Amino acid sequence: MSDSLRDQLLGLGFKPPPKPERKPERKPDRKPERKPDARRAHAKPPVRDPRKPRAQGDIDLAKAYAIRAQREKDERIAAERAKQEAARERREARARLGQLLQGKALNDPAADIARHFEYGGKIKRIHVNAAQLRALNAGELGVVQLDGRYLLVDAATLDMAAATFPPSVALRVDPDAPAADDPYADPKYQVPDDLVW
Repeated sequence: MSDSLRDQLLGLGFKPPPKPERKPERKPDRKPERKPDARRAHAKPPVRDPRKPRAQGDIDLAKAYAIRAQREKDERIAAERAKQEAARERREARARLGQLLQGKALNDPAADIARHFEYGGKIKRIHVNAAQLRALNAGELGVVQLDGRYLLVDAATLDMAAATFPPSVALRVDPDAPAADDPYADPKYQVPDDLVW
């Protein structure tokens, strides 16, 4: 039992690890000086002038990647600059809208009727009184969103708000618009009168 692990593995058929090859040391060998041939004396390898532009196929891969990375960086910077400019314009338009709507809101603090409408993909509501509800449904009034609040305004103010900052118009009823295509307007979807819920 005095066999080492190495000897046991070799006995099982494993091969010994390969020995690294040693490279012979190179001595600088001198070539014997030859006399130049008459044919070779005149044939010189072409030397490229570094000032001349390279051919299109000579652009190396690293330079192409560097150009591409720089172009992508410039595009990102331009997009960020455009985004910041658009945000600045939105802030200025909201400020102008706030000045326009100052004192023109018709919201009634005693209103008890909730008028629901869709704005920004969600169902929102504004409280109105009976007269305001009729005027709102007739298109004489409209709703403008400003700083998270919904303000009831007359049609002229609504038009000015739309000209100042179009996304702020939350509800504008057009009485002359055709009825929306309601899939439940079809008689086969009508709820029977005798149905008890």
